[in-house]
Amino acid sequence: MSVDWNALGEVFAVSVGVTVGVVAVFALGILGLARVEAAREVDGGTHALGLTQAGLCFLACAAVVAYGIYLIVPQFH
Repeated sequence: MSVDWNALGEVFAVSVGVTVGVVAVFALGILGLARVEAAREVDGGTHALGLTQAGLCFLACAAVVAYGIYLIVPQFH
């Protein structure tokens, strides 16, 4: 049985890259929520930019996870 090490390395590199990317986007979403909380503490208002940032980041993360599930589960094809 022959193992194609190049293909295995490519899969590993892509999976690590996507994981780092999703974690970075999720961290930006957490940063957006922190901005909202900081604005509430300072003036009692909301920080629309932070809320929008958090919502878009979490939506992007959910889309990536849903796409991964779509690729894994054969009933969805």
